[in-house]
Amino acid sequence: MSDYVADFIAHVKAKNPSEPEFHQAVQEVVESLSLVLERYPEYRSERILERIVEPERVIMFRIPWMDDQGHIHVNRGFRIEMNSAIGPYKGGLRFHPSVTLGILKFLAFEQVFKNSLTSLPMGGGKGGSDFDPKGKSDNEIMRFCQSFMNELFRHIGPDTDVPAGDIGVGGREIGYLFGQYKRLRNEFTGVLTGKGLNWGGSLIRPEATGYGSVYFAAEMLSTRRETLEGKTCLVSGSGNVAQYTVEKLLLLGAKVVTLSDSTGYIYDEEGIDRKKLDFVMELKNTRRGRLKEYVEEFKRATYIAFDPKLDHNPLWLHKAQCAFPSATQNEVNENDAQNLVKNGVYVVSEGANMPTTLEGVRVFLDAKVLYGPGKAANAGGVATSGLEMSQNSMRLPWTREEVDNRLHMIMKNIHKTCVEVAERFGTPGNYVNGANIGGFLKVADAMIDQGLV
Repeated sequence: MSDYVADFIAHVKAKNPSEPEFHQAVQEVVESLSLVLERYPEYRSERILERIVEPERVIMFRIPWMDDQGHIHVNRGFRIEMNSAIGPYKGGLRFHPSVTLGILKFLAFEQVFKNSLTSLPMGGGKGGSDFDPKGKSDNEIMRFCQSFMNELFRHIGPDTDVPAGDIGVGGREIGYLFGQYKRLRNEFTGVLTGKGLNWGGSLIRPEATGYGSVYFAAEMLSTRRETLEGKTCLVSGSGNVAQYTVEKLLLLGAKVVTLSDSTGYIYDEEGIDRKKLDFVMELKNTRRGRLKEYVEEFKRATYIAFDPKLDHNPLWLHKAQCAFPSATQNEVNENDAQNLVKNGVYVVSEGANMPTTLEGVRVFLDAKVLYGPGKAANAGGVATSGLEMSQNSMRLPWTREEVDNRLHMIMKNIHKTCVEVAERFGTPGNYVNGANIGGFLKVADAMIDQGLV
């Protein structure tokens, strides 16, 4: 690592205290970019790194709302408009108690490079609130979403900033948010993605992140003339991304043996088949229950509660060939990565955003694992959001097959970009460098073209 890069990372950490996730995201990208900065000094002279880590705009606001008992609550809302060099800001909204400015900045920063890799004209942004939708009634969710949009509406638009869903924000929440935006602006426009099919949504959008992660894994395996058929897979999470990761894996002949939520995980040695997946979808999407109910329905499976005192996640201890971290950031630490490699995993495709720590990433790279970082492997979600934006602009819906084919082709092209860029900069097979550099070059060149803005 050059002195310039080391000094730059130290400067970012000093300037953005108490934001460890943001520090981590910047460090991972900038370490890869040291290869670029040596070859193309104009990026240093144009101060591209110094500009790209600073959000173009940070919006923070209060969200007062009333629960069903008439009690008033106040949450905090954010929108990070990170970079618009190649298109309007694009990125999800997250409703979760863990949401802080630092977490959203890391997500927005990642989003810039992820969106660039899709080759679609989308900049990067992210937003959300520390509101917890768990245990809330539909009416409480609606009142919160309407209050949230009462402020957000003045900062977004189809040619300015197009939010989507993320953790805690699914079809229900997008519906309430869109309805309030439409009421306030008196216009029906493609300002949000992840909409219902009856009012501007796209087929395949709910499935896209999970499907894309599996497509990316299949592309990585193809470099070794292998397929997913017959592979044993570990999947974490049990939300939208995990569910559709499992669905696509089943369609491609793989065997999935794990799923998790915030309290623990299930291990089903026989494999999670279509019937079992349908149970999980009904449990999580309709009843909003806990995963431990799975073992009450399917007796041969086991449920293991998470122990916060452990220095590893036991979900990653099971023997398998493929792993799909699909829950949340930093769920795979150095010990977990070592356990995965020791137990035979040689394919890791990230469905979540930055689910592996820097130390864990180094373990995967040293072991020559086929490791697809989130900004490449999980770009299918935002890619299909971009396809939804296109359909909204044309006022035309595409068929399920057409959207899925476009998604598959985008993931193939992202994989191709990662492979070619990694080779071009002397690190063949390193998908981290390929994704970081490939995403950076397009944005950096656009920033130079547009002048000092």
